[in-house]
Amino acid sequence: MTTSSLPSTSALPSAWRRGVMLAVIMGCQLMMVLDTSIVTTALPHVERELGFTAASLSWVQNSYALAFGGLLLLGARAGDLLGRRRVFTAGVGLFAAASLLAGLAPTAELLILGRTLQGIASAFAIPATLALLVQSFPRPEERTRAISIYSAVIGAGGSVGIIIGGIFTDLLSWRWGMLINVPLGIAVLLLAPRFLSETPRRRGTVDIAGALAVTAGMTALVFGLVGAGESGWTDVTVIASLGTAVVLLVVFVLIERRAAQPITPLALFADVTRSGAYALRVLTVGAMFSTFYFLSQYLQNVLGFSAFIAGLSYVPLTLMFFAMVYVIRPLVARISKPTLLVTSLATATLGMLWLSTIDGDSVFFPGILLPLLVLGAGQGIAIILLTEFGMAGVPTEDSGAASGLVNTAHQLGGTVGLALLTVVFSSSGAGTASAEPYSAVFHAATWFYVTAVAIAVGMWVHGKRAARRTARS
Repeated sequence: MTTSSLPSTSALPSAWRRGVMLAVIMGCQLMMVLDTSIVTTALPHVERELGFTAASLSWVQNSYALAFGGLLLLGARAGDLLGRRRVFTAGVGLFAAASLLAGLAPTAELLILGRTLQGIASAFAIPATLALLVQSFPRPEERTRAISIYSAVIGAGGSVGIIIGGIFTDLLSWRWGMLINVPLGIAVLLLAPRFLSETPRRRGTVDIAGALAVTAGMTALVFGLVGAGESGWTDVTVIASLGTAVVLLVVFVLIERRAAQPITPLALFADVTRSGAYALRVLTVGAMFSTFYFLSQYLQNVLGFSAFIAGLSYVPLTLMFFAMVYVIRPLVARISKPTLLVTSLATATLGMLWLSTIDGDSVFFPGILLPLLVLGAGQGIAIILLTEFGMAGVPTEDSGAASGLVNTAHQLGGTVGLALLTVVFSSSGAGTASAEPYSAVFHAATWFYVTAVAIAVGMWVHGKRAARRTARS
């Protein structure tokens, strides 16, 4: 059934209707994105309450990351073939049920099972959100606005998760970070069939070989990267996992080149701007997600903040992300998007470099707050542009697969960045109560942004040359 056939909603004012559509999509996106970080400030409490060992505690995060990263591309294609709203609502329903299990889990094993199911649900629901957004807002100006809000939600999701996690952990219980998803999920399930139009099923066969190769390859890749952050890059299991991932992903590409209906159409990588946007997303999310993770520890371990105050410290950064939704429109009217992308990444580079100067005597204002605001302004604009570039020129029938690539780059960025910067943190030789390892992490993250600026400049030069060739022809 399509939304247009429902008389109870057809008479609603179109602006209000579009607002509800956007709220439903954003509600799902925020609910799932913030769950990647909501337990960060709660891990010590989870460890004590459920009897985790120091080694097993990491699986509260890793189980989610493995399931999400491994199934993301398959989940993206499922929406294209089976109907995006259908896959979206199924994912939301599973996520709400898994959150209930995780929130009430009496044992460590059941919490990890709940987190794994949350990851599976996210892998199918999240790609559908961006595809539904593109479908629901066909007018260019409305779509640009919607994508800007979507990008702000993705960009701020990590910091919002830490804020909410800190509040729940100190004032209520870490379990509420999971249980809050249940009423949110129910609300989305009730509203989605009334306000989101279904896309028709597409005939054809599922690329089973490609699905198996990419799922196993992505799982091995995420497992290897997670292991590298814990055990180092020379660990035998890490080397074997990463080697297996490379082989399986190469096999996946070979399968996709021959498949009649590939899981991920390789034509999506043919455009330099789109491919560059995926690479830039890995770099920038890697730097920013790691900043969320290590800054929370710095505030608590070095400056002595409580989990609650540490969470509130992210409020200015979160507000900056959302402020960029309103700033970017007048900027784009005056500056070309490629130029604005380079400028925003350069701004984020300065913010991260400034943050890397922290020490044991730093005070929140101005030593931490001002660098975070500069970083948030640059990252906030960049992530909006990268989302738009990642979906630019994509045929409607492939928008789910393209959304999957955007989200895969986002997920890999967080995993790769955390793995690399955990090694930097550990190799500093200083304890967690010292500012030195945190400063080293932020300095290394600065180089992520430096690399991103170089790639963005390359994209800008390529675009200029392509425009000149088109003009001459």
